[in-house]
Amino acid sequence: MIDTKAIEEHVLGILEALGEDVTREGLVETPKRVAKMYAEVFAGINYSNEEIAQMFDKTFTQQGRDLVFVKDIETFSFCEHHIALMYDMKISVAYYPQGKVIGLSKIARICDLVCRRLQIQERIGSDIAEIMTMITGSEDVAVLIEAHHSCMSARGIKKTQAKTYTQTLRGGFAKHPEQLGGFYHG
Repeated sequence: MIDTKAIEEHVLGILEALGEDVTREGLVETPKRVAKMYAEVFAGINYSNEEIAQMFDKTFTQQGRDLVFVKDIETFSFCEHHIALMYDMKISVAYYPQGKVIGLSKIARICDLVCRRLQIQERIGSDIAEIMTMITGSEDVAVLIEAHHSCMSARGIKKTQAKTYTQTLRGGFAKHPEQLGGFYHG
């Protein structure tokens, strides 16, 4: 579990190390606010992929193998290298059912919880694909992600318009990504 008291102490130390006056009105409550924010935005750290799959394992029987594609799920994450925001993130998830489908809102909830960890964009796609396979039994899963990374836009190289695209293609999508039609960035 996330130790908010320890976070408060460390944030206070960081503010002091930056040379800030931690008794200044605008900063007095900052350690507590940051700890509360971290508990919220990193809530996914508390759960394994298996636990997330169990939480959202709400499926319905479905005959046929029609493509299910949920496009542009908006979310955010923080990169594990700089604890910098990955923003304007859009995740698209596709799969071919194997006799059962998952509720569409559950797909968005899976994406949100996976993103609420210190992450790299590539692992976000792999984690979502793994969870989708656990729940649906389908090996045919695709996860497409596009995002801006503040570690590239606000620091370092400072390329504010650069976007990162990643694709996780499993099963039939790995062999035939054209099944994704115009959604495929290949």
